[in-house]
Amino acid sequence: MPDLEILDRASADHIDQAFRAALARASKGMSPIDLGLAYLDWISHLAISPGKRMLLVQSFVNKLSRLGLYSISSLFDSNAKAPAGKLERRVSGEAWKKWPFKVFAQAHQVSKDWWHEACADVDGVRDHHEVQVQAVAGAILDMMSPANYLFTNPDVLQLTRKEKGGNLVRGVRNMVKDQLRDALNTGVEENDTFTVGENVGATPGKVIFRNELLELIQYEPVTKTVAAEPVLICTPWIGKYYILDLSPHNSMVKWLTGRGKTVFVTSWKNAGAEDRDIGLNDYLDQGLMQAFDAVGAVCPQRKINAVGYCLGGSLLCIAAAAMARDGEDRLQSISLFAAQADFSEAGEITRFISPSQLSFLEKLMWKQGFLGSENMGGAFSSLRASDLVYAATVDRYLMGNDARPNDLMAWNADGTRLPYRMHHEYLSRLYMENQLACNKYLVDGRPVSMADLKAPVFVLGTETDHVAPWRSVYKIHDLTRTEVTFVLTSGGHNAGVVSGPEHPRRHYRSHTHRAGDNYLDPGSWFDGNDPVQGSWWPQWDRWLDTQSSEQVKPPAMGAPNEAYKVVGDAPGNYVFG
Repeated sequence: MPDLEILDRASADHIDQAFRAALARASKGMSPIDLGLAYLDWISHLAISPGKRMLLVQSFVNKLSRLGLYSISSLFDSNAKAPAGKLERRVSGEAWKKWPFKVFAQAHQVSKDWWHEACADVDGVRDHHEVQVQAVAGAILDMMSPANYLFTNPDVLQLTRKEKGGNLVRGVRNMVKDQLRDALNTGVEENDTFTVGENVGATPGKVIFRNELLELIQYEPVTKTVAAEPVLICTPWIGKYYILDLSPHNSMVKWLTGRGKTVFVTSWKNAGAEDRDIGLNDYLDQGLMQAFDAVGAVCPQRKINAVGYCLGGSLLCIAAAAMARDGEDRLQSISLFAAQADFSEAGEITRFISPSQLSFLEKLMWKQGFLGSENMGGAFSSLRASDLVYAATVDRYLMGNDARPNDLMAWNADGTRLPYRMHHEYLSRLYMENQLACNKYLVDGRPVSMADLKAPVFVLGTETDHVAPWRSVYKIHDLTRTEVTFVLTSGGHNAGVVSGPEHPRRHYRSHTHRAGDNYLDPGSWFDGNDPVQGSWWPQWDRWLDTQSSEQVKPPAMGAPNEAYKVVGDAPGNYVFG
């Protein structure tokens, strides 16, 4: 009897790809298999831990009894001892100190505390699975916060009484408008407050180089003399470059030029389907290294103060290590903003990174060839869902407020797309395999090592960073033997970086680790360095001044004789892609 041959292996693989791509789109790129395995790991080990379960029952009874006593005593005594510790910001205002709302807030926090106990420290559970289980439990509890609902949120109730329901009418109108926009797939609401090239990304400059991957912008000088060594900023292509050139009062680029620096910035092309095969080393070879060549042509015989932000900082680490390996003495200094070189403890973002999760993301990108901004935005928002999702929902649908965007919010809404191959290599080679920290990352077929760096390094971490946690950024001390100045500023991954001297209520800590100094762990570093009030920008500017050899006349715009002629005005073309 002949064999049954309905389809071949290639056809079967194509069916699998199509099915998994549909499943990935339905799950927004999240792997239900990965989450299911995490839950099974946790519940299975909890089932064979009777002592842990007894502790949880005991904790549940104690917490419930204290909450019950508090719900009664707080009705008569405003100073009654609360059963929970510190409350989250959204339920800690004055209105939440009245009964029964303070009971709602305490009940929610007690629930969060108990579930944290239940998910943590279960013997035998993999660390990655524990993080995922805690994340799912936290997401569910954030959704159930009393701050999210009309009848349990005193701020919403007060406004509703004051406006006689007018806020709810506006909220319904906002909801209908948003639902129609989503149904018609018209994207985010049109922003007419901030326009690139007019009031953001508006610092005068010229595009002096353009290839199929990036534009290089050189900014016009505003001082009679400038530091001899130019500043080249490698921006992340996970967002538009103008996060460092926001409103004039909030622009790092404008501030640097005003401080007498010659500034160059990379503006990356927004990936499309045709860019699916662009890899991480393409961003190195055709991107950053080409930018170094252009800056060297404009400022010949001068070393470069290289700066990398976020993903751009990780790329700069690779480039600097490769140049050090090959004996290229092109860097005067290296500055890294919220950028990781060691991804072994990369924080909450790792809940989205595993072989199964990476497989689902690949299937999501399989057909279109890139990862869209809506997928990245959803992932990052889920790290701080209480503030970024639910608080915004309450403000828009229950308070009835229209969006009041600032320049950073406008930038955040101006999303980018990541090429299929680059995204896979970035997650697998850096996050999952940690190749750069392990001296296994290959450039031109040979490994590079951060230990080869000779130039001094300035590293910035931000206190509430959920993307590149400051303790992970601090690991640069483990990788290099050169001088490292580490600065920790208040704020998050974006707001902490772009908070200039005019921003109120900022502080930072700073310490320089000299070559040969003994290792200092991050906890001891934090305790041993008192906060300084104000922005970290002037501290970095003073550090850059120490890297300058002399003051010179500003260089010409571009280098026409070296094939780097001006091809257009800033902000260029790619920022609009």
